[in-house]
Amino acid sequence: MLVSGIQIIVPFFDRVAYRFDMREIPMDVPEQVCITKDNTRLSVDGVLYYQITDAQNAAYGTSNVITAVVQLVQTTMRAEVGKLALDECLSQRDTLNRGVVDVLTQAATSWGVKVLRYEIRNLTPPDEIQRAMELQLTAERQKRAAIAKSEGDRQQAINQSEGQKQSQINNAEGERQSAILRADGQGQAIATVAAATAKAISDIGKAVAGEGGADALHYQLGQQWVQQWGLIAKNSTVTVVPANMGDLSAMVGSLLSQAGNAKQGAKS
Repeated sequence: MLVSGIQIIVPFFDRVAYRFDMREIPMDVPEQVCITKDNTRLSVDGVLYYQITDAQNAAYGTSNVITAVVQLVQTTMRAEVGKLALDECLSQRDTLNRGVVDVLTQAATSWGVKVLRYEIRNLTPPDEIQRAMELQLTAERQKRAAIAKSEGDRQQAINQSEGQKQSQINNAEGERQSAILRADGQGQAIATVAAATAKAISDIGKAVAGEGGADALHYQLGQQWVQQWGLIAKNSTVTVVPANMGDLSAMVGSLLSQAGNAKQGAKS
């Protein structure tokens, strides 16, 4: 085995038997069929990254180090896939990769090989499994879409009911305020009318209490009584005659007398 430094090779007697690249090397691992834990056939291939660290062990530890590594990768992968079900194999590639690297790291050391990493390239189930998975995926998507739509409809109904509730509350509050304002306005109007009526009654009382006030009041009431009888006679198709015409004559005489008394009271 040649080492670093100056080496002397005798022609025709010494020759280079093996040559190895000491750099990191990627190597394609051929596709193979593995059986999963649930008895599903699964086609697997990948890429192995390795490095030869001991040329002597690589040359004399096995007859063909590359073939040995490839065979070990494939058998290890079949064993790792057999530990998992199909769904687990498809979702746990990192677990399979780590399992292959752990086994190769221990076994390939005696061959002068250091396994750096392994990456699964393809995991391909049979066609019928793929079609079933596609149907399942489509059904799952439709289910999620239906759930999302129902949630949206539910939220929309809640929002609409909340809006209607708030609208009714606002309308009720507006009607309440309007009723309060109307009541306040009516109360103020009633108070104003009552005050005006009280003042008018007070003024009338003061006028009646004065000199000639009673005669003036009697005259006013009698005059209105005569006017009302005139309106009745004018607007009705039936002629209304008082039961006692003497009362009417007395009323007219009283009015004339009271009018005279009111004028005399005014002059005096």
